[in-house]
Amino acid sequence: MPLGSRPGPAGPSPQLRRLKETVRTLLGLDDDTAVMIRQLACTEPGCPPLETIVAVLPMEGEARRWTLHRPTDQITEDDLRAALLATEQHDHSTSTAGLGE
Repeated sequence: MPLGSRPGPAGPSPQLRRLKETVRTLLGLDDDTAVMIRQLACTEPGCPPLETIVAVLPMEGEARRWTLHRPTDQITEDDLRAALLATEQHDHSTSTAGLGE
């Protein structure tokens, strides 16, 4: 193994990169704002087994977070638009989008 390399994935999947870029575009974010997308196991009763968390962390200002109740590989641009923009109009910092239920 070459020096400085490590086992495991080389970086985010193409799907995650597309989702992050879609979030940036939909919210008009600058390059200094971090966008994190994580797929997690949901342990709540009645919750689908996997959910996706989208977090936006600006250098200044309040962080925002959305939960989409489906696996990352099933999330489309339309899903993100519905979740992110619906809450932007209501100025919520946290939203739960019950997509696919």
